[in-house]
Amino acid sequence: MDLGFLTTGLLTGLREGVEAALIVSIILAYLGRTGNARHFGRIWIGTVAALALSTAVGLALFLTICGLTSPAEQYFEGSAMLLAAGVVTWMLFWMRRTSANIRGELHSGIDRALTDGSLWGLSVLAFTAVIREGIETSLFLLGQVTAASDAQAGAISTLVGALLGIGVAVVLGYGFYRGARVLNLATFFRWTGIGLVFIAAGLVSHAAHEYIDAGLITFGTATAFDISGVLPHAADGGSLLGQMLRAVFGYSATPEWTTLIAWVAYLVAVLVLYLRPMRPATPAPFPGREPAATT
Repeated sequence: MDLGFLTTGLLTGLREGVEAALIVSIILAYLGRTGNARHFGRIWIGTVAALALSTAVGLALFLTICGLTSPAEQYFEGSAMLLAAGVVTWMLFWMRRTSANIRGELHSGIDRALTDGSLWGLSVLAFTAVIREGIETSLFLLGQVTAASDAQAGAISTLVGALLGIGVAVVLGYGFYRGARVLNLATFFRWTGIGLVFIAAGLVSHAAHEYIDAGLITFGTATAFDISGVLPHAADGGSLLGQMLRAVFGYSATPEWTTLIAWVAYLVAVLVLYLRPMRPATPAPFPGREPAATT
């Protein structure tokens, strides 16, 4: 078992799993509080359907990669890693922007379904809320598994870590439903988000390396530095520290200039944007009242 890739899978499964578990727990708690607990089954139908479709998408993409030969394999793997990095980047900023209003939006959707008498709308609500997290998880894990394929047991370790993370997320979701303050969600999402930015940066650099191997990128292919004698990465029979750094940060003891620049550029740009303070929303004026004139 590769501890480094186990850690990245655990972080991904935990972060994405907690988001999905939080959404489901909000829906179930609201139904229970409004005397509609009899409709729980419809929520579980939508949730299970979303999980099944997400798993099917991930398996289909993984089997597609396995059936390809070089250089098509490198093209597809590089594209899968870039797609995964793009998806997780979008997800991080979407969650950062909408987390404050997500509870109210879910409550409004439940009220509409109950008022209109379209009870299967509850299944659709749960499905659409969970499928986003499920597809994001499948794509991100696909990128991680692809990046881990050059390390012995790396892909299996990533998947095992993801399952462990999802298992912990289910337990936390039950705690949310029961009203327990298991953890500070704002702090949790902030720090796990930072961790995912580093993992995504590694995927971007891995993608650049795949494109270099396929001959698609022909510039900046010279080795930037070589410290394999000091801290080799996993592919070179590296130590536990080298494996951890490669899995979590996309570390390479012999990076090409293009992969190094891609890693640094992504990491700096995304971290600066992600960590900047949120701009407070401008309060809307009272109906019928015009803003005061300035002089």
